[in-house]
Amino acid sequence: MPGFNTFPSHSDGDLFMIIFTIIAVLIGGFILFSIIKGVMKWSSNNASPIHNLTCKVVAKRMQVSGGSGDSSANTSYYATFEFEDRQRLELRVGRDQFGYIVEGDQGILTYQGSRFKGFSRQLSFQG
Repeated sequence: MPGFNTFPSHSDGDLFMIIFTIIAVLIGGFILFSIIKGVMKWSSNNASPIHNLTCKVVAKRMQVSGGSGDSSANTSYYATFEFEDRQRLELRVGRDQFGYIVEGDQGILTYQGSRFKGFSRQLSFQG
């Protein structure tokens, strides 16, 4: 009669170890993949030339992630720039720069790969 003094058979322990190993390998693989992907993007950005191009700010947006339960929210800031040839590029910008960028502004965008380096507004006064 099964009770509290019964122990799982040896095969139950083997199954647990197999499942545990599979989960550990999947988690480790995901972490390794994320690290490699980040290093490749960083390396690609560093190898890219720095561009200084005239453009216009056509859109801005914020993306909030997390923030459920006890976790804190993370906000990412993005700006979309349109170049003279009508091509557009959306770049992630820092919080400190986001407030100074206004839709409709024209200026010089400095970027390297997918990395935002700066935006210098060109003021045009009409009087």
